Amino acid sequence: MFSVDVGGTFTDVVAVSGSDIRTVKVSTDYSAIYDAVVGGAKELGLENGTIFNHASTHGLNAVITRKLPKIGVLATVGHRDTLDHGSVFRPMKALLDPNWRREFGDARRPLVERYLRRTIHERIKADGSVLFRLDEDQARAEINVLAKCNVEGVAIMLMNSYVNDTNELRLRELVREILGDIPVSISSEVSPIAHEYARASTTTIDACMKILFSDYIEKLEGGLSKAGFNGALNFADCAATLVPADRALIQPFRIVFAGPAAGTVASADFGRMIGEQDLLCSDVGGTSCDISLVTNGAPYLSTTFELEHDLVVSALANDVTSVGAGGGSIVQIGSSGELQVGPDSAGSTPGPACYGKGGTQPTTTDTCLLAGIIEPAGFADGRIALDIDKSREAFEALDTDFTYQERVRYAYELGLHNLAEAMTNVAIKNGIDPREYSLMAYGAAGPMLLPATLDLVHAKSVIVPPHPGLFSALGLLAAEQVYTSNRGAYTFLVPENAAKIDAIYADMEQALLESLDTDREVTIVRSLDARLAGQEFDMPFIEVPDGLVDADAIAAIIRNFHDTYFARTGSRFEAFAVEGVTYRIQATVASEKVEYPQLPARGAQPLSPVRSTTIQLIVDTPVQVPVYNRLDLCAGDRIEGPAIVSEKLSTTHITAGQRVDVGLHGELVITSPASRGEQK
Repeated sequence: MFSVDVGGTFTDVVAVSGSDIRTVKVSTDYSAIYDAVVGGAKELGLENGTIFNHASTHGLNAVITRKLPKIGVLATVGHRDTLDHGSVFRPMKALLDPNWRREFGDARRPLVERYLRRTIHERIKADGSVLFRLDEDQARAEINVLAKCNVEGVAIMLMNSYVNDTNELRLRELVREILGDIPVSISSEVSPIAHEYARASTTTIDACMKILFSDYIEKLEGGLSKAGFNGALNFADCAATLVPADRALIQPFRIVFAGPAAGTVASADFGRMIGEQDLLCSDVGGTSCDISLVTNGAPYLSTTFELEHDLVVSALANDVTSVGAGGGSIVQIGSSGELQVGPDSAGSTPGPACYGKGGTQPTTTDTCLLAGIIEPAGFADGRIALDIDKSREAFEALDTDFTYQERVRYAYELGLHNLAEAMTNVAIKNGIDPREYSLMAYGAAGPMLLPATLDLVHAKSVIVPPHPGLFSALGLLAAEQVYTSNRGAYTFLVPENAAKIDAIYADMEQALLESLDTDREVTIVRSLDARLAGQEFDMPFIEVPDGLVDADAIAAIIRNFHDTYFARTGSRFEAFAVEGVTYRIQATVASEKVEYPQLPARGAQPLSPVRSTTIQLIVDTPVQVPVYNRLDLCAGDRIEGPAIVSEKLSTTHITAGQRVDVGLHGELVITSPASRGEQK
């Protein structure tokens, strides 16, 4: 089995055969991403693979950089500017800024230029009845305008089409009559839910992704086939669940990005294995830190996510918060003379100054190199030779009165506090006590930085899993193959509506099962998003019992709603009626998963360091610390800090006073006197 996680700086490739795990990390090439994917896999013996699971930020990067195909939009008359308006929410930092504009609005960088957004004379009412019939002659005229503009695809988003899709289906037929067999996305299929703006933005993203991923998947499949791979190619979605490549192209908005979600799934799976059900997951890579939560062994799921502020995609997604804090975070001097770390990143090109690829600004990686935490020769499994002199030159070139040592030390401490603040904010947002959670530290830079934040976050421990530098890619081999369907219908949960709700679930389940081509076991789970009568926002993922939806089932759903509402808000309003908004089903197909080998216990031979290194600049007095090879560790080993644990693609830095206990599956469990409850 193979898995690949294409990140902003590196592409991580993992091959698993039984309990044998092999890894490789290569630089991401934005001009030909699939070449790096195939090249990395070939190094691990691609011709023997049976499964290839893929996650990338290919779609997300295209949106952020606006390297999008030229598409047209067909909307109900009067709703041409829905994409420009968004949901009218401002971020906190822009509440008092009169000059603030949305990145995707017409005043900044629109996804679709206004002249390509055409309006259609038609109108469906909220109950599904027809107010104005589709004017086909007028529709043809507007489609001909798009033809003259040479659009590559079309997104169709008509009002209330989620309850009556007749006009959207007919409009798609007209588009193909005039424009030929080009990608067309209709909102009643892409996102059949009630929220008009979210449905419009999701459909627009879907149309763009159909064009982008059709080309990408074709080239990727060609490269894999040429390299000798004849197995199954799967793509991960934003909840890190897997779908076959051909099915991914049916609704590609789901796979717009997936890497951060895969890390959360990997954490949940590994946490269950070692008995840690509550985790604050932190993936610190070269460009960003992606933070998520696992509670009671399950990731937090959202029904929507944002690609940019207010640019909403309606898809199930692991709730991941990204901040600009990673190994490539740039150290610079602000307008008031203060030292800053991030959020700007050097990326992979030109990269940190020590890469020797033309970068002149110091980064967190340069900081750790100068501090002695990482060593020049062994970085990225020896693929990149670090130049410590260029790191020193970059820090010395900063325009500041700080001494050289102060620059390095403050840059290190600021980087740690940025990470700690971000993790604390996630904990507060979700109402959890960090003292009851362990930090799962992964990503190439996670083990290097996160142990030093343990007492800043006040977590109970830091866990460094096996292969932390490629842990998100490993998560793709712990993911399930999942198919989902949802349907919007405002329906009060009363016995009189039981038959209607039962029909919704029966229709969705029948259609989904008929579309599956598998002889493996399939498990179906029902849920719904509901709200109290009169509320604006929905409470997602309310449990729905299997079988016939009758009066008893309605009563059970209502109880589940109030229990969930109380658990999430601390309030209970049982006197209010409950209204169903979006009905969901999830079909999970049994699949193979990665197995982590167990380490043997230590025999008579004591654990010894392989060398020592000097930690300097970030401490008051330089100190010699032992360096251990992670491959030499055995279950039950204990290391007292300060120390370094080195491995091929990552470095774990244990600070003074901390202790490392090695677990059965090779996990490093790091605690401090405070987290152990010891008196100073």
